Amino acid sequence: MDLDVFIDRHRESWQRLEKLVKRSGRLTGAEADELIELYQRVTTHLSIVRSQTPDPATVERLSSLVAQARSALTGTHTPAWRVFTRFFTHRLPAAIYLGWRWWVPAGVAFYLVTGIIAAWIASNPDVQAAIAAPDELREMTKVGGGYESYYSSDPAGSFAAKVWTNNAWMTAACLLLGVLFAIPPIYLLFTNAVNVAVGVGLMFGAGRGELFLGLLAPHGLLELTAVFVAAGIGMRLGWQVIDPGKRTRAQALAAEGRSVVAVALGLVVVLLVSGVLEGFVTPSGLPTWARVGIGVVAEVLFLLYVFVVGRRAAQQGETGDVDASEREDVAPVAV
Repeated sequence: MDLDVFIDRHRESWQRLEKLVKRSGRLTGAEADELIELYQRVTTHLSIVRSQTPDPATVERLSSLVAQARSALTGTHTPAWRVFTRFFTHRLPAAIYLGWRWWVPAGVAFYLVTGIIAAWIASNPDVQAAIAAPDELREMTKVGGGYESYYSSDPAGSFAAKVWTNNAWMTAACLLLGVLFAIPPIYLLFTNAVNVAVGVGLMFGAGRGELFLGLLAPHGLLELTAVFVAAGIGMRLGWQVIDPGKRTRAQALAAEGRSVVAVALGLVVVLLVSGVLEGFVTPSGLPTWARVGIGVVAEVLFLLYVFVVGRRAAQQGETGDVDASEREDVAPVAV
């Protein structure tokens, strides 16, 4: 192959591709099609030159041109730090905010059920006796007893890790099993409410309820809110099986499922904070008002994150789903 003749024959195509690449952000539809065609053509030219007449200057020129054209066609890669930042400033808070009509009622129901059962236990010695023998009850509720010493039963670091793991499993179950017609999240929420109510009821029955609430509040406010979010988002996922709306059931579950993944990843961080509070703040020697104050601050910051940052992101069109460019193409559906 005569390289000079080859270059002369295809020079105009290369120059035209260079012009289109420089104007890649302002191309018409016809010019975009031309860019694709020329990119494929010049890629073939590069392959021919490499295999038949590997002139270094020509190979370098065509390689650079092909690389620029490929970048113009596929777009630049989004830096990882930008994806990470956008996840926590837009996608995650929007996903949690858009599900508030599910998880806020779930939280209200939880506290109502817990309060009713706790009051019933605290005011009925017969109910307390049915839970455990008198000696066991005294052992659990006395000064330094089981309920009080639980939070200092292990070194703070390992205790925080254990709590984080247990809570992560529960929230994951609420989120992922919600697809089963929303039944598992409701069951898990109810059983957790009963467990909390037993402890609160027994401690109030022993006259030590305020101390017990002082132990629960530093970490429990944020921890329970994370559980409410998981249960509510899980129930919303399950509702898509029952009523997908105008979308097909597969489309609805796919969209909601991607949002569930976002919430699950975010709650890992929330539960980590809660676990640190439970491992280091709850059993600390700080006065009760200080420990409870730290828990309240953590809870308020989370709610502000959801209802201020999340609401703003939702108003900007964020849904908690991945970007359209990252989803699989789906066939159009008649509405």
